[in-house]
Amino acid sequence: MSANTRGSMIPTTAVIVAMAFGVAAVTAQSDPIAARQALMKTNGKQAKLGSDMIRGKVPFALDNAKAIFLSFIDAANKMPNLFPENSKTGGDTSAAPEIWANMDDFKARFAKLAADSKAALETVKDRESFTAAYRNVNRTCDGCHEHYRVKKS
Repeated sequence: MSANTRGSMIPTTAVIVAMAFGVAAVTAQSDPIAARQALMKTNGKQAKLGSDMIRGKVPFALDNAKAIFLSFIDAANKMPNLFPENSKTGGDTSAAPEIWANMDDFKARFAKLAADSKAALETVKDRESFTAAYRNVNRTCDGCHEHYRVKKS
């Protein structure tokens, strides 16, 4: 690829990325339930990878460990905005009504998740440090799920 071709690819790629973010923002506004479920599904996959690394089911990889925490940070920053009043009901949601009754606490839990994940990102260096950091972050997730997720039977 020539330098001229590469130079024209950068703006094109930037436009595609910007469009993807725009589509995600529109989706979040038009269907916040689907948007938050997609984020949680991504977090679930990352959490499984983290658990598998801790258990030795998959080899520890520092890049993967950091990607897990980056995913949690991303979700923690986006999720508080995906619970507008009009998304209390409708769709297949496991969001508990307590979310809207305790929105300040709910948002504070996401702030804690972001802070814990950022701290983990800065301290993880190996499997041992990852295990400790991951378990701490996972407790933060569990605490929110205990209060704000409807348990399905």
